[in-house]
Amino acid sequence: MVPGAPPAGPRPALQGLSRPSRRTFLALAGGAVLAVGGGTAAALSSGKQDDDGGEAFATPLAIPPLAEAEVAGGVRSFRLKAGSGLTELLPGVSFRTMGYNGTFLGPTLRAARGETVRVAVTNGLTTATTAHWHGMCLPAAQDGTPHQSISRGETWTAEWTVDQPAATLWYHPHPHGQTEEQVVRGLAGLFLIDEAVDDAGAAGLPSEYGVDDIPLILQDVAVASGGRTEGGRTQAPVGRLGNTVLANGTHQAHFAASTPLLRLRVLNASSARCYNLGLKGGGRLWLVGTDGGLVPDPTALERVLLSPGERAEVLVELAPGADVVLRSFTHELGMGGDEELAGARDEFDLLRISGPAGGVSAGIPASLPAPELSSLPAGPPQGATVRTFNLGEKSINGATMAMDRIDLSVPAGAVELWRVENSSDHAHNFHVHGVQFRVRSVTGKDGAGMAAQLGWKDTVLVRPGESVDLVVPFGKHTDPDVPYMYHCHLLWHEDQGMMGQFTVVDPGSVEPGTETEAPTTLSAPAGSHHS
Repeated sequence: MVPGAPPAGPRPALQGLSRPSRRTFLALAGGAVLAVGGGTAAALSSGKQDDDGGEAFATPLAIPPLAEAEVAGGVRSFRLKAGSGLTELLPGVSFRTMGYNGTFLGPTLRAARGETVRVAVTNGLTTATTAHWHGMCLPAAQDGTPHQSISRGETWTAEWTVDQPAATLWYHPHPHGQTEEQVVRGLAGLFLIDEAVDDAGAAGLPSEYGVDDIPLILQDVAVASGGRTEGGRTQAPVGRLGNTVLANGTHQAHFAASTPLLRLRVLNASSARCYNLGLKGGGRLWLVGTDGGLVPDPTALERVLLSPGERAEVLVELAPGADVVLRSFTHELGMGGDEELAGARDEFDLLRISGPAGGVSAGIPASLPAPELSSLPAGPPQGATVRTFNLGEKSINGATMAMDRIDLSVPAGAVELWRVENSSDHAHNFHVHGVQFRVRSVTGKDGAGMAAQLGWKDTVLVRPGESVDLVVPFGKHTDPDVPYMYHCHLLWHEDQGMMGQFTVVDPGSVEPGTETEAPTTLSAPAGSHHS
């Protein structure tokens, strides 16, 4: 994630990678940094700053504020304004950034299942934008795709009824060809769904926002030695990678816990970097939620891998006076010689957590209220449509995105099997708008390897040579003219056209059980409500 080019200034303290890649590619929007080998790039530190007992990893973790809402007439209303400015993300180093209701990131929106939500989004940028509600099951015209573009100075209003289980979702812009540029500058925020109003703690999990229920938005930024910008913009095969990681916009963040059990709601908001979460020095993370909600049973894991756009809810138990570090470890992306270029060999600390002076955790819940997961079959129903999506280098099924082309139509209420195959040499991930799906299988993965894919998902990593089967139930919202999207959520790949469009239509208008039909063309641009 690269918010912008830092001006000349004092040398920042870098939260670096534990071992420099043989070629580390950095990119800064609006004034690029290029790092190759041991040349002009920022010196990468050892990643052991948290061990020295000094100032490193001592900056209090910023907590995104809860957005103010007006509730009237049965509608919960929010207002967001996309804007830009300068933000000091590292000591003495300011970046050109974008944010909602501020200069960087955005407030956390929160609503309950069954509520009607209205969000008015004003564009205070100099370029067009959109506001996409990632992971939300809602009508396509409210989804915030490139078809619901918001011009400079305009306000777009989306309204829908929340109709899905409690979950950690997020929002970000989705302008075709410009998504990476806007997200990496900071346009992102969390959208939390509760099962019912004033019932955030119904699952028996920590639920006091910012106290024991902690949002954690992870992003990587690129910083050059001395805060300089050098060279031209260069990208890794997966997109932009930075050499410094921020948590909620905080450099070398520290959270002083007041309770012995923490719930971390982790969002990978980077453009291209994966985070392989674990506790430094050992210990377990208890996975309690994935993209679209809680899992049936807490699962103890040493590592939780998140590709861009994915979320995980994990519990961390803290002994009195404990000092633990959440770290990202090396991982496998299946990219051979490009593995280092994609950041898979990097290790770095993310967040230092200090335990409370006293108190003992009440323990991890034995089970969680996720009954709806069991109602979704492990496989699609007999005779269900099976669709295959082949991921190329920057295309899906050999085609790149066309705004006026509908690639397929799905009958409302259908449950389909989507087989996603990666025939390229690069890692991709696959995101579907307007639904939550179940990962049925991943080629070559055993039960342990599938553990982090439990529960409802909307984004899934697909390595080269892998085939991932998704059981996808579609909702009731029909619109033959306004499409949802499916795409790679590595944002540079998305911007290059690795995206397709589908509509959800009345069941009587398509023949059930057929393979993907021939693409059709939109008769007119899909509209949205502006004021």
